[in-house]
Amino acid sequence: MRTGLDVLLDTPAQLSRLAGARVAVACNHTAVNRSCDHLVDLLPAQGVAIRRIFAPEHGLHATAQDMITVAHDREAPTEVVSLYGNSAASLRPRPEQLADIDVLIFDIQDIGSRYYTYQATLGYMMEVAAQTGTKVLVLDRPNPIDGVTLEGNIVQPGFESFVGAYPLAVRHGMTMGELSRFFRDDRGIGCVIEVVPCEGWDPRERFDATGLPWVFPSPNMPTLETALIYPGMCLIEGTNLSEGRGTTRPFHLVGAPFLDAARLTSLCRDGALDAGLEGVTFRAATFEPRFQKFAGQVCNGVEVVVTNPDVLEAFLLGLVVLEAAMRAAPAHFKWRTETYEFVDTPIAIDLLCGSNEARVGLMSRISPRTLVSGWLPQRLAWEQRRADALIYPRG
Repeated sequence: MRTGLDVLLDTPAQLSRLAGARVAVACNHTAVNRSCDHLVDLLPAQGVAIRRIFAPEHGLHATAQDMITVAHDREAPTEVVSLYGNSAASLRPRPEQLADIDVLIFDIQDIGSRYYTYQATLGYMMEVAAQTGTKVLVLDRPNPIDGVTLEGNIVQPGFESFVGAYPLAVRHGMTMGELSRFFRDDRGIGCVIEVVPCEGWDPRERFDATGLPWVFPSPNMPTLETALIYPGMCLIEGTNLSEGRGTTRPFHLVGAPFLDAARLTSLCRDGALDAGLEGVTFRAATFEPRFQKFAGQVCNGVEVVVTNPDVLEAFLLGLVVLEAAMRAAPAHFKWRTETYEFVDTPIAIDLLCGSNEARVGLMSRISPRTLVSGWLPQRLAWEQRRADALIYPRG
């Protein structure tokens, strides 16, 4: 198969139109062709001059950890504008940074989860491009965890944030190109967009079936399997537990110094059985994060081990682990209350979940399976709501 970037590079007519335009790119290190050559090098070689580069969270080269401010820079001789500064306003380009641009090329690999901030960056850039009359050209890439599996609820009014900027399902099953069409048509963002679709992508398949090189999309997304569990395991960010950042197994490892690994593992296994959660098991684990939560301290907890990705319900997995952690150490487990993605209230777990239903439900001893089942109408509504924006046929 070919990504949108590969298709663009093989289309002389489109390249010739770009050669006469004032062009900027929004990208990071994932904007590579099949040979792992980067967009920023490939376009000038085809006669397309790049006036400005916009870099999302983690920076152009993905060297910054989550929620770490990234400064503006230069990628000789081009200005690099950071879209992750020290305020919520920094998440969007200033209008004057797009006003002198005819075409903004957007090429960033998403992972298919609502919390992953690159799709919010796409939407925010489209909002500003609508003001400046700048065309957005999206070079599409596959949804690595597939384009057919949908999970979770929809962001409710009042719970919007950078990890839930638009009313998407937790596992939305769309590509960046499809999301751009959804933002334009469903959300009414009056931006001129064009999508260069992938060729040969089957939405039923995960990234490992594409034959494309896997480039880790962010510092704590090292493998496809990490991306697969992220729609659930990212919820640990909303607690005082370590989600494994600062280890070689982020989001697979969960723990804290105050937990008993054997007890948490037993509760996770029992919870998975009660919830009918398949495709995963749990290993008692001890680990020491090198940065972020409990840096330099020994944590006790579990490692999530995927046994069958075809049947795994990732969002349910996250709720099962949350419930187990609450029961394993009720006197020590806490919800994260610090400012999260520039928002003070609602708290992090509610921003991630797009409402307070998950937190309130778990604290009221409503089972994870019951919670997930209660969101079925929202998931079905999402399936219908996204239909007109789809580019690739779903079987």
